Amino acid sequence: MQDTIKLDFVDLAIAVGLMAIAIGLSAWEKLGLELSLALATGRTILQLLVLGYILDFILALDNAWGVLALLAIMLTITAIVARNRISQKIPHLLPLVWGAILISTVLTVFYTNFLIIQPDRWYEPQYIIPLVGIVLGNATNAAAIAGERLVSTINSSHLEIETHLSLGATPQQAVSQYRKDAIRAGLIPTLNQMILIGMVAIPGITTGQLLAGVKPLDAVSYEILIIFMVAFANLLTTILLTRGLCRQFFNSAAQLVS
Repeated sequence: MQDTIKLDFVDLAIAVGLMAIAIGLSAWEKLGLELSLALATGRTILQLLVLGYILDFILALDNAWGVLALLAIMLTITAIVARNRISQKIPHLLPLVWGAILISTVLTVFYTNFLIIQPDRWYEPQYIIPLVGIVLGNATNAAAIAGERLVSTINSSHLEIETHLSLGATPQQAVSQYRKDAIRAGLIPTLNQMILIGMVAIPGITTGQLLAGVKPLDAVSYEILIIFMVAFANLLTTILLTRGLCRQFFNSAAQLVS
């Protein structure tokens, strides 16, 4: 396969023309999205350029502590974003989200790194940084969806929950169905992706590898690995997060609190 065609600043400037056209279409249709599109375009360029320079630095540094520092920053940003997408700010929400995503990501990447990919060094930046990034990005959505679903459902079902408690149910039993529904909701995007993957559109990771000159079967193999990683990590994240969230709604006397 031919070498990857590199894009220079002129090519990227021309690419920005797509967003300029999109802004023009918004103005033509009077959608009011011009400012949002412009800000999103600017942030995309800035954030990805910064990421590129950071990754260049980390790869050149080739140090385990540098890789771990970058991953810790990525994890913290992910947890904050997921926390902010849960409408009710209940106590200890950020540590709960942070811990759930941390555990699921570590277990997923540990399994993948040591049993499947097996790089020469466990912290090989070429592998661990993009894999962790993919898991974190998807875990953010799963955590936000499951957390918001659980919190909103419990808040609207106080009477039903208190009825279960008065009949002798434990707090876990009283909210068990709400927790299951929240976990299922958090997994819906992942399951839909798994059902449609390769049939409706070529996945983003496969597309990127094909553009980089990787053989199609090799690209598909990594896509299979990644989608299984995402499914496992998302399920574990939602299980841990919803379990922790449920405990925040009850006091030591097993009473429902606002």
